[in-house]
Amino acid sequence: MTAVDDAADTHDSQEEHHDSGSTTTLGFWIYLMSDCILFAALFATFAVLRGNVADGPTGQQIFELPFVLAETFILLFSSFTYGLAMLAMGEGDRKMLFRWLGATFILGAAFLTMEVYEFHHLIKEGFGPDRSGFLSSFFTLVATHGLHVTAGMVWMIVLLIQVMLRGITGVNQTRLACLGVFWHFLDVIWIGVFTVVYLLGAI
Repeated sequence: MTAVDDAADTHDSQEEHHDSGSTTTLGFWIYLMSDCILFAALFATFAVLRGNVADGPTGQQIFELPFVLAETFILLFSSFTYGLAMLAMGEGDRKMLFRWLGATFILGAAFLTMEVYEFHHLIKEGFGPDRSGFLSSFFTLVATHGLHVTAGMVWMIVLLIQVMLRGITGVNQTRLACLGVFWHFLDVIWIGVFTVVYLLGAI
């Protein structure tokens, strides 16, 4: 094989990696836009049903703002730690990348634990999703967000394993960047949930 053929093969390989990364990013953004539509529908449903309490409790009666505020700060701080993980990735520091991703995972787990506790408390008090239209839409919206956080944490574990086995490759950098956008997106959605569901509901 000549030097020209080697150069052509190298160029084709680089082109293939570039195309693969572009395809991954494009597919991810298409997915994220579909998620925006999903959450927009859930927010609209909640807005319509928030007054349908069926002689049950209102948000003002059941929401504990200090608890939810602490939950919110935990999730927002997890975005900060993920940002530090991305900086470590850019510097090629695998050790610090693991540390900051681990911190992000722990904060995500703490957020989910608080969310499950809130659901358990409400259902124990007789305020489950079958109690009223308001509670049905509340549980659906908040639980859907929680499922997305869970999926993000599973994704995080998979990427940690891949980085451990293969290092900070170009493919892993693309995947970590996509997960970062997804994680920040969940923060934005939660700010909407906190404002529309909890803050306005407690007034």
